[in-house]
Amino acid sequence: MNYIVCEEPGTFLLKEQDIPKPKAGESLLRIRKIGICGTDIHAFGGTQPYFNYPRVLGHELAAEYVEGSAAGFNTGDAVSFIPYFNCGSCVACRNGLTNCCTSIKVFGVHIDGGMAEYVVVPDGYLLHGEGLDFDELALVEPLAIAAHGVRRAGVREGETVLVMGAGPIGIGLIQFAQQAGAQVIALDVNEHRLDFCKDELGVWQTLNPMKADVIERLAEITNGDMPTVIIDATGNRNVMNSAFQYLAHGGRYVLVGLQKGELSFSHPEFHKRESTLMSSRNATREDFQYVIESIKSGTINPKKYITHRIAFKDLPLGFEALLAPENNVIKALVEIND
Repeated sequence: MNYIVCEEPGTFLLKEQDIPKPKAGESLLRIRKIGICGTDIHAFGGTQPYFNYPRVLGHELAAEYVEGSAAGFNTGDAVSFIPYFNCGSCVACRNGLTNCCTSIKVFGVHIDGGMAEYVVVPDGYLLHGEGLDFDELALVEPLAIAAHGVRRAGVREGETVLVMGAGPIGIGLIQFAQQAGAQVIALDVNEHRLDFCKDELGVWQTLNPMKADVIERLAEITNGDMPTVIIDATGNRNVMNSAFQYLAHGGRYVLVGLQKGELSFSHPEFHKRESTLMSSRNATREDFQYVIESIKSGTINPKKYITHRIAFKDLPLGFEALLAPENNVIKALVEIND
């Protein structure tokens, strides 16, 4: 079979190896669609935390079930899976927080992932397709991250939520915050993405920090109250640090984006607001099922995010084009055809 490995930052290589054999408790899947995500981009660029090279990337996956021991799964079934392999015994796992297991192994980050024609996966992480097609299944994982972030924030009806970063995760955050009844402000420096948020998602307000003073504009939009919830999906340290001053008194700030450095903020300003700061990592099975049900019901349509497609064997030479701002990529899918 063919697989693609990131040998070092900036280098993808197409290689061959034998199709893996499932052991007891495992299943063999044939990969059909692979979503390109921020983790893959940061890994390619050498800026991804928790990362070593060489590494096979890819954890936003849609597949066909081939063979194995999983009850209720048959050859040819459309499937996806939860790509966060947890230990089951640490303090986080014992408390149901499998998404932040102390020894978690994220597929395509800590261990080799799904940029391959076939993969073997532990049975307990499989997800039934439930009628979703391969495009939809490939986007369940990033949407689950967004759903988890909104759940962490405890977004309530009528709140004002500022989502910073209008990439695929940010778009998911926007939609789930809207689904919770919030008024959403989208912040990004990319006008194409802001236009998408306005035209396709119907966001309440958009804000480009390159064109307006953020504090002044937020105060104007909210009549001086400022957003009660801020969720970062940029992973940009400057953006993340600046957002502390955008938060309403009594507000919550959730970090979905991830960067390598330290955060810095004024303790008096943070303290006087009685602010809440929290991180949001990965997602739980509950989040995955919520996303699947949202897609099935039509409240979320992930297909509108897909702007670019690339053949699997073209990815090593074509990946950098997906990063070029002028190409206006929102979501790219890698396709493995018959």
